[in-house]
Amino acid sequence: MMNRSVRVLSGLILSSVVAMTIFGMISAQQSGAKTKTGKDALGDWTTDAPGVRRLITVNELPKPYDTESVDNGPHMVPRPEGAWPKAPAGFKVEQMITGLNNPREIVTAPNGDLFIAESGPGRIRILRGRNDTGKPETNEVFATGLHQPFGIAFYPPGPNPEYIYIGDTDFVVRFPYKNGDLHATGAQETIAALPGGGRLRGGGHWTRDVRFRPDGKKMYVSVGSLTNDFEGSRSPEDRRADILEFDPDGKNERIYASGIRNAVGLAIHPKTQELWCSVNERDALGNDLVPDYITRVKENGFYGWPWFYIGPHQDPRHEGEKLEMKDKVLVPEVLLQSHMASLCITFYTGSTFPKEFTNDGFAAQHGSWNRAKRVGYKVIRVPQKDGVPTGEYEDFLTGFVTPEGNVWGRPVGVAVAPDGALMVSDDGSGSIWRIQAEK
Repeated sequence: MMNRSVRVLSGLILSSVVAMTIFGMISAQQSGAKTKTGKDALGDWTTDAPGVRRLITVNELPKPYDTESVDNGPHMVPRPEGAWPKAPAGFKVEQMITGLNNPREIVTAPNGDLFIAESGPGRIRILRGRNDTGKPETNEVFATGLHQPFGIAFYPPGPNPEYIYIGDTDFVVRFPYKNGDLHATGAQETIAALPGGGRLRGGGHWTRDVRFRPDGKKMYVSVGSLTNDFEGSRSPEDRRADILEFDPDGKNERIYASGIRNAVGLAIHPKTQELWCSVNERDALGNDLVPDYITRVKENGFYGWPWFYIGPHQDPRHEGEKLEMKDKVLVPEVLLQSHMASLCITFYTGSTFPKEFTNDGFAAQHGSWNRAKRVGYKVIRVPQKDGVPTGEYEDFLTGFVTPEGNVWGRPVGVAVAPDGALMVSDDGSGSIWRIQAEK
């Protein structure tokens, strides 16, 4: 699915931060509620609620074209009066800021500042601190003149970076940076040219996430496909549907993992230091094909696109092609509801959430368009055991869809603030949401 940033701009920063505590919803882990499995796990937005757990396996995969493929994009509306994101009992949800223009990835700098890619206007914004009303004490634009910036990473990894790297669709660029800088102190430097999603060659998936190996010796960059399923033999997909690896200076490029249609979000696990990704799979095969997924990324691994999906299942649009690769296709570890548009992912490294949340993944689900009944429009939690995903996932933040099925918010980015709060960017309402465990 091509990433679509449908925005409803409020145009104003709230004069006060509105807070709402969500009561009466207890997580599945707390209550012992059963995990939804089988066809019951597929569901749609009407079955979402904080604490609902799902386990989707290859056994739930229907046949291609089992249902008609539909174009059912979200009908965006302003946030209705009284509408608010819902988190599990014991958590408080605040709107830290609104009126932003297409806020996408959000990343916490080593000094605690929040860096936000406003992709549409091509700029990077910084939010710092909180005043007595809960709003940011500082709100500054760090850099402008970018072209659909998305990924943000600090280099070298650790407490004292020297640069900030930006995935800017056609290039990876960097600016000089030291802790506390509110504005770029030097010129933009191009580090690596990427397959164009904009200026160089229009079309296709345009988000480019950037992460560094913890030792700082390698840089990973996600590049989504140009097409849905490699339509036409002349589709220019070279260096696309891959995770690319570079030296930090842009040299020694190679393909780290391939056959990944659109790895929008990348993250490094804080304990195992493994690379993870959050992936948008292909469209037009029916309501429940193909599941989006979250997985640890295996070096030199092949994940099937465009010929196969979720292991050796052949895409009928490529019947009989590349059969020699069939048994090489890896099965992702966490299968999600199809067409959810899984975007950014992070790991909880704070100390204020319950202990069982430590190092678990949190991923933003931007929401479906290629499904008769909507899915997504939420943030999910990805439980693990010793750094290995269990295969389940749990609704954590929901409530962005009205009872009539209209949509007022679309989560994109997730980050952990210095005080342990989970920060969520929402390009549907132009907001940053703050979720914190109550004391």
